[in-house]
Amino acid sequence: MIRIRDISLPPEHNAHQLQFEAAQLLRVSNSKIRQLKIVRRSVDARKKPDVKIIYTIDVAVDGNEKKILRQSGCKRASVAPISYYKVPKTDARPQHRPVVIGFGPAGMFAALILALAGLKPLVLERGEDAASRHKKVRKFFETGELDTKSNVQFGEGGAGTFSDGKLNTGVNNPRIGWILEQFVKAGARENILYDAKPHVGTDVLLTVVQNLRNRILSLGGEVRFNTQVTGLLMDGDRLVGLKTADGEEIPCSHAVLAIGHSARDTFEMLEATGIPMELKPFAMGVRIEQKQATVDMAQYGMVSPVLPPADYKLVQHLDNETVYTFCMCPGGYVVAAASEEGRIVTNGMSYADRDGENANAALLVTVNPADFPYEGTLGGMKWQREIEEKAYQVSGSYRAPAQKVGDFLKGIPTVEAGGVKPTYRPGVTWCDLHEVLPAKITGALKEALPQLDQKLHGFADPEGILTAPETRSSSPVRILRDESRQSMIRGLYPTGEGAGYAGGIMSAAIDGIQTAEAIIESL
Repeated sequence: MIRIRDISLPPEHNAHQLQFEAAQLLRVSNSKIRQLKIVRRSVDARKKPDVKIIYTIDVAVDGNEKKILRQSGCKRASVAPISYYKVPKTDARPQHRPVVIGFGPAGMFAALILALAGLKPLVLERGEDAASRHKKVRKFFETGELDTKSNVQFGEGGAGTFSDGKLNTGVNNPRIGWILEQFVKAGARENILYDAKPHVGTDVLLTVVQNLRNRILSLGGEVRFNTQVTGLLMDGDRLVGLKTADGEEIPCSHAVLAIGHSARDTFEMLEATGIPMELKPFAMGVRIEQKQATVDMAQYGMVSPVLPPADYKLVQHLDNETVYTFCMCPGGYVVAAASEEGRIVTNGMSYADRDGENANAALLVTVNPADFPYEGTLGGMKWQREIEEKAYQVSGSYRAPAQKVGDFLKGIPTVEAGGVKPTYRPGVTWCDLHEVLPAKITGALKEALPQLDQKLHGFADPEGILTAPETRSSSPVRILRDESRQSMIRGLYPTGEGAGYAGGIMSAAIDGIQTAEAIIESL
């Protein structure tokens, strides 16, 4: 096939125009193109409002393709490269099947690779299956009744299930294409294979994670929900088993520790057991909401039904901190992500169509171990808890503290919503966020907001909403591992976001796959 890069078309184009443009560039008739595959699609809004859609495509053409390339003289065309990921196999059959602790993106893809290799993994997930979990989460959103065992953080698919389902990453890895293909096979829309910023949407993810689980089961794997690992059984420096909350002891010599960034009781267990961990920098702040139309106008110079809802990624370096946006959800919702009694946490999500009225993003301030008011390996985690408890005390319930951007910058409490209506459920408590968040965070946000508004007009809309706190952007600890991806305890493989080695669905899935590969290689 022939790959053609940088084909620019207006937003209103159709598939016939794309094929015609390819034929023109190759100097062949339109009928000569037998197959057209989109490799990448992105939006170019550098000359707004003259927005363009940019394609990279692969085409199969009747005739000698190398000769056609030469004769076309098109500098944007070349022979399409062939690349694919090959799932490792093994004939080894260990005495004990490998165990995967946690069924978020890292654990799910580790289990899938192990299952495809014929190792029939056992997955232990502390939360519920996706369908049951969805009911508990909806109940929490509607009533404020929190289930600490099944919520936005814990359960099938991990925290990513109730998110925008972003699959883009800054990592260049040959496994990415294969991961995207598995999502499509499990029910995600095919456009994630080529969109520059692919996303699944939480409504579709609920189906996708169940289908991925069923595939693991069909390959001989087993998934146990409501099964929390509470202890490690060791013989010297080797893992020999796992202990669960109900007292069961499971023989195990290879365990993928993919617990997620909110498994705080597991962090405490690991520290008490002597598993080497270290503090790591992370970030905390708020969710910020604006009208999606405001973002579209700022990014595109227009509001258009044929363009995807616009997103943004902003960063402002201050003297002592960095303030940046993360997990931006076009047409999305701010969600209640608590997992512990008496503590408030926010996150963001979008459905597949991203058709909500508001846009939202985490607006975060970097914090370093030197900033933590608590000592010890879990000092960052304790600070997270303190802020989440303060938010609950200010609200008196799981209604999250919130403030209009204009009031926050003036330092006056908000008493009612303005032009932007908050999407957080079970509702917000209007207040002054300076009473909720540490001065380090509020000071940095107050300094950065006007500067960020210069980069994206309307970002600091005075009517916009700040909802607090966003404390769990990433893990506050790193569970140490060596080049074999094992902890000091041989056979224990810290993996994914909770272990401090990933930051999002795609990077966690890649880390899970690489850990599974390491286990297969060790066998």
